[in-house]
Amino acid sequence: MSKKVHEFNDIIRKLRKDLFGKGPERIHTVFVENMAVSTLYGNLTPTEKFIAGTPDGRDAVHNARTKMIQEVYAQKTPEGMEELMGAKLVHLFSDMKVEEDVAVSVFIFEKNII
Repeated sequence: MSKKVHEFNDIIRKLRKDLFGKGPERIHTVFVENMAVSTLYGNLTPTEKFIAGTPDGRDAVHNARTKMIQEVYAQKTPEGMEELMGAKLVHLFSDMKVEEDVAVSVFIFEKNII
């Protein structure tokens, strides 16, 4: 893993840990042209896992996680991300499969990052 990918993953992990009380256990990120595509494994807290034990609970966890992440990034890009990438973040697309505790985030920057 390159140093840039490692530092990018650390920014994501820290933000999610600060936000939810637990960061992902593992992150796999690839850079493609102007995008960083991150797959995040082991995201849920024990409380979220318990809540997700019912269909309504799964929906609540999914909605809370995806909407909260998108709102946080819309308000302010995480510290150091744009400097590391050498480009402004213009879009974030994020989704999660609660049952498997896997999330995907696609970060789109204003110019190529590789």
